[in-house]
Amino acid sequence: MDFQPSMRAVRRMPDLGIAIKSILAFWLLYMVLITLRGVVIQLPGFWDLLQRRTVATIVGACLTFLVYLALRPMAQASLNRKAVVAGLLCLPASLLFAAANYSIFYLYSPLEAAKLTAEEKAMDPWVMAFQSIIDSSLSWYFLFAAWAALYVAMSYAADLRAADRRAAAFAREAQEAQLRALRYQINPHFLFNTLNSLSALVLSHRTDIAERMLMNLSTFFRTTLTADPTADISLEEEITLQRLYLDIEQVRFPDRLRIETDVPDALKAVRVPVLILQPVVENAIKYGVARSRGAVTVRISAYEEAGRLHLKVKDDGNAPPALFDEEESTGVGLGNVCQRLSARYGNQAGCFHGPDPQGGFTVHLIMPVIRNA
Repeated sequence: MDFQPSMRAVRRMPDLGIAIKSILAFWLLYMVLITLRGVVIQLPGFWDLLQRRTVATIVGACLTFLVYLALRPMAQASLNRKAVVAGLLCLPASLLFAAANYSIFYLYSPLEAAKLTAEEKAMDPWVMAFQSIIDSSLSWYFLFAAWAALYVAMSYAADLRAADRRAAAFAREAQEAQLRALRYQINPHFLFNTLNSLSALVLSHRTDIAERMLMNLSTFFRTTLTADPTADISLEEEITLQRLYLDIEQVRFPDRLRIETDVPDALKAVRVPVLILQPVVENAIKYGVARSRGAVTVRISAYEEAGRLHLKVKDDGNAPPALFDEEESTGVGLGNVCQRLSARYGNQAGCFHGPDPQGGFTVHLIMPVIRNA
């Protein structure tokens, strides 16, 4: 129950700052302009007028602040409603300021320039004061209305900026959560397949090979599980992680798996999402190597074109891929990679895959070239 009032208080603090700054700037500008006018037309009694204008400016600023206080309960109202209420509040403010201004310049020790004419002296003082206040309040109304329009516009703009910041924060948190969820799908998928292989090795009494595979698996997990799932790593580190994984698979396919990498030195420092290639390489093993009888080469290559990093994973296996066959897979793999790239880079990323014209299967990933750490 205490949370909502706290949130409202936090929201109003920037609004108060906008009000104070705009009021001070508005009335200081008014005082400067009206003083310059007096200098230009050479009104007598400059210093006395300056003192009176200072008092009038303080009164005007105080009345404007009262208008702001009356507008504060409208903080959650629509822009149109705020504008209408602000316009109505300016009416009494302009009347009060006109009365105060009349008192400052005409009632309290009138100056030579402010003395009444013979016709004005013949009038009833109260009638004359009333007419003067009503007449000048119209001019003062537009002054207060100008501030109100400025304040409403500035507060509305501040609300929009705050809403944009909140939306951006929520989008960033949602994106990070999505990246974590997608990233955490990788290890269970990989572990599922690796444990199946280990089980087959143990059942066939190939314990020495199973032990080597366990050691490689331990190294792979020790390296990957300590990484932030939303962080980027260098392409060189990503290739190293894939070699750890392929070392595990080479235990299963010592005579059938060949590995090639082609990564230019200039691209080794480029940042990529951690383990972005692992499901792609795993699919190449599962559908290219495991289903082929002969030797299969898995080739990882990279190049830069038009400010984009292009990563390709190609296998020359002859078995038809079934990358999205729900009966044969856990439902992740390339779908995971494409979703991660989309979540990380939006429309700056690309994800293409299909049979290669030269045989086998190729996955082509595109993402921005980012070299800073």
